[in-house]
Amino acid sequence: MYNVYKVLGGETLESLANRFNTTVENLQLLNNLEGLYIEDRDEIIVPETSKKYFEYYKVQKGDSIYGIAKRYNINPELLASLNGLNYSDYIYPDQLIMIPKPNYSYYITKEGDTLDSVSNILGITRDKLLSENDIIYLLEGQMLVKETR
Repeated sequence: MYNVYKVLGGETLESLANRFNTTVENLQLLNNLEGLYIEDRDEIIVPETSKKYFEYYKVQKGDSIYGIAKRYNINPELLASLNGLNYSDYIYPDQLIMIPKPNYSYYITKEGDTLDSVSNILGITRDKLLSENDIIYLLEGQMLVKETR
């Protein structure tokens, strides 16, 4: 899961990577940044700091999205989407990948989704969708969850 964060004066990609338990490279990938430069009041995408819905896995040499998904019994397309990747994207050693926890269903929003359409897809009420997800923007690519226990 991801949040939008407004950069404060003096913050760097390195300080934000430490704050949000990720890497500079991951922040660059999430935000399509080629360099290290960010400005005061820039809005960037950062990983959700709560570990309620996922765990982190540090990529090892030789890993692939498919291999990691198989190891954790996860759909590879979901694993890629959850991490803002395409199934065929290269992953590199020491990159942090979010692994979804069991007992949750995950849905990545698409253009045109509404609260009602997502509720129907997940098979829950609109109120339940709102209570299980802190912030819902309904922008393409947002991950929404439903507890399945």
